[in-house]
Amino acid sequence: MSTTAKLYSLNLSNTRTYLFAAIFIVGNLLLPQLAHLVPQGGFIFLPIYFFTLIAAYKYGIHVGLLTAILSPLANSLLFGMPIVALLPAIIIKSILLAIAASMAAKHFGKVSLTGILLAILAYQVIGTGIEWATTQNFAASVQDFRLGLPGMILQLLGGYFVLRALTKV
Repeated sequence: MSTTAKLYSLNLSNTRTYLFAAIFIVGNLLLPQLAHLVPQGGFIFLPIYFFTLIAAYKYGIHVGLLTAILSPLANSLLFGMPIVALLPAIIIKSILLAIAASMAAKHFGKVSLTGILLAILAYQVIGTGIEWATTQNFAASVQDFRLGLPGMILQLLGGYFVLRALTKV
């Protein structure tokens, strides 16, 4: 399934880059707060990645990277979650997601379930490998796959429908 959409690649000299990044960062601040109402909700729903996916797919690598890096930092500073020890892995996965989502959007040129799925798989598989290599803790590095499958499904389906809703924008 795919749908034609206006996809952008905003550059760093465009003020809309920062405006959209700020909007998506706010989304990445609010959604984790909702997810944390459920026990282990952050680990299950992976909410910190949702708006990074949308930002990068719809508005390109720069909006995606700003969202990917600043969202976890702001969440940690404001709410203490993620804890500082988890920030490197989360930021690496967020950056990978921004890169993968912007590349998928550029490749497919439209909102595509396949493109979104490939972006999710790319950031999870590569991110898990990097986390395992840096922590030497296999159990911790595969946690997103053990607990976070509902979150990945939410990213895939929710991301698709949000991006479709944004097709006119």
